[in-house]
Amino acid sequence: MSTPQIRDFKGKRVHMIGIGGSSMSGLAGMLVQQGYHVTGSDKSHSHAVERLEAQGVAIAIGHDEKNVQGADVLVYSAAIKPNNPERAWAFAHGIPQIERAELLGQVMEGHRDAVCVSGTHGKTTTTSMLSQMLMDCGLDPAVHIGGRLDALGGSTRIGSERVFVAEACEYAGSFLHMHPTIAVVLNIEEDHLDYYGDIQHIEEAFYNFCSLLPEDGLVVGWGDDPRVQKLLRRLDRRHETFGFTADSDWYPENLVMGDLGRAQFDVMYRGEKRCHAALSVPGRIQVGNALAALACAHALGADMEKAADSLNHFIGAHRRFEHTGDIDGVHMYHDYGHNPTEMRNAIAIAKEQHANHVWAVMQPHTYSRVKTLFDSYLTCTEAADYTLVTDICAAREVDPGDINSQMLVDGMRAHGVDAVLTPSFDDTEAYLRAHWQPGDLVLTMGCGDINLLNEQMQQHGDTPKAQA
Repeated sequence: MSTPQIRDFKGKRVHMIGIGGSSMSGLAGMLVQQGYHVTGSDKSHSHAVERLEAQGVAIAIGHDEKNVQGADVLVYSAAIKPNNPERAWAFAHGIPQIERAELLGQVMEGHRDAVCVSGTHGKTTTTSMLSQMLMDCGLDPAVHIGGRLDALGGSTRIGSERVFVAEACEYAGSFLHMHPTIAVVLNIEEDHLDYYGDIQHIEEAFYNFCSLLPEDGLVVGWGDDPRVQKLLRRLDRRHETFGFTADSDWYPENLVMGDLGRAQFDVMYRGEKRCHAALSVPGRIQVGNALAALACAHALGADMEKAADSLNHFIGAHRRFEHTGDIDGVHMYHDYGHNPTEMRNAIAIAKEQHANHVWAVMQPHTYSRVKTLFDSYLTCTEAADYTLVTDICAAREVDPGDINSQMLVDGMRAHGVDAVLTPSFDDTEAYLRAHWQPGDLVLTMGCGDINLLNEQMQQHGDTPKAQA
């Protein structure tokens, strides 16, 4: 049976299950702007739900078959199983269904160029950099990112049919529904092993993704990643690399890590200087992200000086090493990182902020990820001075009963990490307020709802002083 096409439902009712998700909420916003009647449901209320409700989208909290009644087509994400009551009702009553990744691929069709940014980590930041860059260069891109960018006023943008920029997530093979003309591969690491099983299947998925390119398509890959190098050798597509040495096509020269870990460097392309970049976002890892974005902008014909100037003013997407405020003289940050490499990178950036002490607050995400990457979690916060671990965020999973956060804490302590279990947000807040000192930095990390801890603490404000 052929997949329904969203364009056939223009002006009709599109019901979206899990509408509060980062990608789903963005797609919902795009459909609203394009004249579709959008409704949705989600398991809980969130800021994304609030923003859609402000646009007139009716959203039910909780999944119930009555939510989908009267819909013309249903959209669901890979996390929504066929036995979901709304999907089951749609099956029983002949309502066509479109998976989220298929919808994104359909929305992408019709654009002359499609830049799809893939990788185990760094996708949102790189996609955001490139999107802002192309807007500032006058290329009027359509955009879909998995986070919120102030320059977009959200996570999506309806642009011209010249170029579409989108994150390309590998989970459940989602990126295989895309139609790239430029495919970016930032890195290839172990993740989503509940779906892929092993790194070999992950590598094969990235190969299949890049093979979607037309014959004149372009791969932009991280030249310092052995798995990406292996991928590029297999492909019969044109490619350019970015990295920290002249072995790559794009690389920095005269690299200086300045105040608070912000990089400045000359942008080199095959031995020639193309522009100078002075980044406003901290961290050495951002140099690679910036080079990847610049390589794409160059391939699309953007003015490189304007592109570099745009980078200079890029302040980052929300939930990507985002400063959420100060409490008791302590600097509060949040990062979306949820696998060990991402957490390690975020803590490295935190250490560059010259804080008194760095507190890493980890919300592990999904039981399957914790089980498959368990050993890597045990040392990923070792650069922090103190580590707090909350209960595991189950997300789409059911507790199997054989893994928990206390096991992580025990393993961390065995590796010399000063780790403490603080199961709930209230427990975590109480521990922090009892132990932190002015000048410390707290970094909460995870892709679940751990960002709400920052909000909770900001709402409570400074700790009341004890009465003498």
